Amino acid sequence: MELLSIAVESIFINNILLAFFLGMCSFLACSKKVDTAIGLGVAVVFVLTITVPANWCIYNFLLKPGALAWAGMPELDLSFLTFICFIATIASMVQLVEMILDKFFPSLYHALGIFLPLITVNCAILGASLFMVERYFTAEELSSPVMSLAKSTVFGLSSGVGWLLAIASMAAIRKKLRYSHLPDGLKGLGITMIMTGLMAMAFMCFSGISL
Repeated sequence: MELLSIAVESIFINNILLAFFLGMCSFLACSKKVDTAIGLGVAVVFVLTITVPANWCIYNFLLKPGALAWAGMPELDLSFLTFICFIATIASMVQLVEMILDKFFPSLYHALGIFLPLITVNCAILGASLFMVERYFTAEELSSPVMSLAKSTVFGLSSGVGWLLAIASMAAIRKKLRYSHLPDGLKGLGITMIMTGLMAMAFMCFSGISL
C-alpha cells in the first residue's frame, strides 16, 4: 500500500512536470505531435526507472556520510560529489537509450532529433534523483535499505509515467487546437503556456486523494 501511495502521489498529486515544472523545455518543444510526445515520454520513463535506483545505490554505498564503512573508511564523506555522479549516471543511461532507439526504432530516433540527447540535461531527470535522496533517506529508512530502494524505484518509474501522461495529454490537446479559431496573439507558445497552467490546476484536484 505504501508503494502504491508513492506511485499515485508521483503520477497525479506531485507530478514532476505539472507540480514542479521540471522538464518544461522538452515538454513544450516535443508536444506538437502525439507520436513524438509518447516516444519521448517512454524514453523518459525508461531513463528515470534506471537512473533513480542506480543513483540510490551510488549515493547509499559510495557518497553519503559513512557510506564507505564497508571499505574501512566510515569517516569519509563524498556527498559533495552527488551532482557530478548523478549527472554522469544519467548521461550514461541516455546514451544507452539513444543507441537502442537508433538501432531498433530509427524513425522515432530521427523524430526526437536533438531533444533525445537533451534528456541528459532534462532537469526532471536530475530532479527525480535529488528528490529521491531527500525523501527516502530518512533515519527510519536507513534500517530498511531494501524498502528504501523499492520506494526509490517506484518513485522513479511513477515520476516518468507522470511526465509521460502530461506530455501525451498536451500533445493531444495541441492537435485539437489546430482546428480551433484562436486569436493571433495566442497562437503557438501563448496558448501552450495557458494550457499548461490549466493542466497544472486540473492536476491539483488530485491533491485530496488519500491512500
